Amino acid sequence: MICCQEINDYLDYYNRCPNCFNLERKLLIENVVYPTLNRDDIFFDEKRFHDCLEFCKLWFYELFPYEKFVTAFMFMYDSNHMPIFKKILIIEGRGNGKDGWIMPVATYFTSELYGVKKYNVVIVATSEDQAQRTYNVTYEMFEKNKTKMKKHFIYNLEMFMNKSTRSKCRFLTSSSKTGDGDAPGLIIYNEYHAYENTKKVNVTKGGLGKVEDPREIIITSDGLLREGALDELKDAALEVLNGGENDLKIFPFWCKLDNISQVDDPNSWILANPSIEYLPVLKQTIIDDYKEQKKIPSSRAEFLAKRMNLPQMSDIEVVTSWENILKASYMDVDKKIPRKTPANMLGKRALIGIDYASLNDFASAGVLVKDGKEYCWRGHTWICKKSKYFNEIKFPFELAGTQGFEDFTVIDADSISEDILMAWVMNTISKFNVVGIYLDNYKFQLMKNAFSKNGLTVKSKDNSDGLVEIIRYPASIAAIVGPTLEVWFAEGKLNIGDSAMMRWSIRNTYMKDKKDGNKYFEKVEQKRRKNDLFMALVCAISKKDLLEEEDLYLYV
Repeated sequence: MICCQEINDYLDYYNRCPNCFNLERKLLIENVVYPTLNRDDIFFDEKRFHDCLEFCKLWFYELFPYEKFVTAFMFMYDSNHMPIFKKILIIEGRGNGKDGWIMPVATYFTSELYGVKKYNVVIVATSEDQAQRTYNVTYEMFEKNKTKMKKHFIYNLEMFMNKSTRSKCRFLTSSSKTGDGDAPGLIIYNEYHAYENTKKVNVTKGGLGKVEDPREIIITSDGLLREGALDELKDAALEVLNGGENDLKIFPFWCKLDNISQVDDPNSWILANPSIEYLPVLKQTIIDDYKEQKKIPSSRAEFLAKRMNLPQMSDIEVVTSWENILKASYMDVDKKIPRKTPANMLGKRALIGIDYASLNDFASAGVLVKDGKEYCWRGHTWICKKSKYFNEIKFPFELAGTQGFEDFTVIDADSISEDILMAWVMNTISKFNVVGIYLDNYKFQLMKNAFSKNGLTVKSKDNSDGLVEIIRYPASIAAIVGPTLEVWFAEGKLNIGDSAMMRWSIRNTYMKDKKDGNKYFEKVEQKRRKNDLFMALVCAISKKDLLEEEDLYLYV
């Protein structure tokens, strides 16, 4: 069994004060830490670990007990001398000193005490200011100890290098063209909650493995962004914490409130803020922020997400809560078991909705079917790769074809042909008893010829058999559809399946109340936050009563 005083001290604290530990940290200790310490095939480099602690204490400050505990697991190796925890995930509330923990450790990794040649450290952040603040923890220490540090390091405001190991440390941002260059030994991802996808992560980590002891440290608070890179990583962490396979070699130190009721109990704040018992200024700052969000409700969402790591999306910002969206996607939200397409769906009465802003951007179509008390929506989205906004859109198109990302197609052309949409429509008509196709007049004008070529006519007083119906006043249908959607989401009646595109589309839409009490829909952001698939659903729901006719029978 591995024995280490700093680990034992923290485990003693856990056994004495279990109320200071949230569920995720309890699971970490029970399902990851204890099993690891009991393995007999692991080498713990205790000398390097204690060298690291002494280095931090001498040149920066002494690490907090929980920081020492986590840092110890960075020095555990398998029989091939590979770190058994290659990915260290640290989630703690804003203000807990994340930069002040990781930069002293990272500086040690570049030093001759660690002794690995060219063990380069890369700091990755979404903004230059954030990356610079992280880097400055070490830069300011160098400046404070300039005479001694210049014997060991070459440094400036952008990079430092150890003279002996030739190990460098530099920072990158999301605006950097590439993460390539010197092969990194350690990559630090700061404030990971702001990463809308993993593009920058994938580019930067491509160089890992060329230097011994490859590591990634992800250190962040939680945030308001959903379905971004952090949510994916949290899902992987939950699997490990619950005893699943640890293929990612992840060590998840996740500090958060267990439930929303704890936000009003200052004694529970330590669950998300482990530094609070050592930093009186942090405690007072959280008290001030708590009082502010009580008086200014608009600040509550950020307080819960970033101070307490318990994201609660504001209902005034989106169509429905994130919990309701997940409920529409999954039979079991915790286990991510998708809601299935009903086996008897084919042949049923169905409504098709179509929406797009421009065919040289995004276009979506979907089919709505009723199955008992459930309304099942399945759609498809086409994305024009040559759209001037394509590279600015924060959605992981590279995952196309994988689970949850199967209902969209990237078109490498100047625009999306109406014939592509029409092929989907005709295929859907062949499978369902489609009783209506709904879109507004602008969309209809662009698709008029395609409808005509396929024998689809517009419903009118003179043509009651027409399948295409034009929504003349699209802005007004929110007043009809809004209350219906609220009920469907709240009662779990809407089934959207495991569709990241649909979840993203919903989250990109406001639903607000007008002064007359009616509701209206609006995009969160006009250029990069697309909601075409959701608005296609809105078109279909506006005629939902036509699906009820399936349950009516005429007796003679």
